[in-house]
Amino acid sequence: MASIETKLMTQLCRGLVALTLMLAGTAAVGAEVKGLRIWSGPESTRLVLDLSQGTDHRVFTLKNPNRVVVDLTNTTLAAKALQSEARGYVTSVRSGPRSGGDLRVVFEIKQRVKPQSFALPPNDTYGHRLVIDLKPPGSANRVVKRVADTTSAQGRPLVIAIDPGHGGEDPGATGRRGVREKDVVLGIGQKLANVINAEPGMRAELIRSGDYFMPLRSRMEKARSAKADLFISIHADAFRTSEARGATVYVLSEKGAGDERSRRLAERENASDLVGGVSLKDKDQLLAKVLLDLSQNAALNASMTAGDHVIRALRNVTRVRRQRVQQAPFLVLKSPDIPSLLIETGYISNPQQESELASTSHQAKLARAIHRGIKDYFYANPPPGTYVAQAAERQRKPVRHVIARGDTLSDIAARYGVRVTHIKSVNRLRSDRIVIGQVLTIPRI
Repeated sequence: MASIETKLMTQLCRGLVALTLMLAGTAAVGAEVKGLRIWSGPESTRLVLDLSQGTDHRVFTLKNPNRVVVDLTNTTLAAKALQSEARGYVTSVRSGPRSGGDLRVVFEIKQRVKPQSFALPPNDTYGHRLVIDLKPPGSANRVVKRVADTTSAQGRPLVIAIDPGHGGEDPGATGRRGVREKDVVLGIGQKLANVINAEPGMRAELIRSGDYFMPLRSRMEKARSAKADLFISIHADAFRTSEARGATVYVLSEKGAGDERSRRLAERENASDLVGGVSLKDKDQLLAKVLLDLSQNAALNASMTAGDHVIRALRNVTRVRRQRVQQAPFLVLKSPDIPSLLIETGYISNPQQESELASTSHQAKLARAIHRGIKDYFYANPPPGTYVAQAAERQRKPVRHVIARGDTLSDIAARYGVRVTHIKSVNRLRSDRIVIGQVLTIPRI
């Protein structure tokens, strides 16, 4: 019996030694920095270190000169991995080994910044990544104030926030031919902005104007700071099979609205948390909840109505996959006081739609259709004090027409864009006979 126990103990010790050596060998492999990508936007610079595997890290800043230092545990550097074009806040990059097999990467910075770092797991496009966002100090706590109403004799313009999805190191979906979602939706967004800016009484606020990354909550807050009347997020969908095709329009789901309400109630002490320009800071829990409920319900109802108009317009230029507005808890739709839509303009995973979405002419058709839906919605539901409200009122207001020599009912109807039957009905005419000097009321139908 003793010999058997001795043999078992010997085998167990050998197993523990082998396991220890194996773990030590695994730890010795460590991570490798395979590349660096830098993306620059108007408000921040994003640094992305591509890694062979995840590793611990530490980020801190130094002054005189300004630097951001990244220490990576048990990490080596691949040849030419840090050869990236300086941009944004970054002027140069250097690196050096540290004791214990660690690696230090130093970014020379134009000005003081506040770095925020986080690791990302592999996805369909990239492997392990360490992301460092560089923002000016205090930008994270910047008070977002909605621009005050500015009215003129013609009424203020409607502000339409246009948000092309993804951007920078986040390409979104990619088609079989290499067409990237971030490029397609930026093209559609820019064309939509041009069409809207050409429309009297409307102004576009382009949330992302170039190829750079922008956090989702920053997108919705930028729309709120611009006092947008409508938020449009533009995307191109993808599916596991290539047969799926067609556009879809989404608004916020009830679950998404509830989650956002809970978050804002929990953070209502933050002075920047405004709803419709009203601070929740000095409101008790019940009143703050009532204000949020009223605002969210109004915004959601308006979103559904606007989405219906956009779907009707899109049917004229592309296939619509869902004939009714869909609901989902997308973060960019969570503004509690701005009607918000997310439009999937098509399936980039479908070869035919990939070609269409890459076409500038098709992008222009989609932009014009979305504009048509937006315009139809606002002329049917004009916000008070806007140019569109006054224009819609002028369209509805009856016109007085004095009959002159040569006038006929058909000519008058064609001139004002109405039907003869409508003119006869409003004026209680039993026949087409009219006389010079007679005054007719022309309806606006």
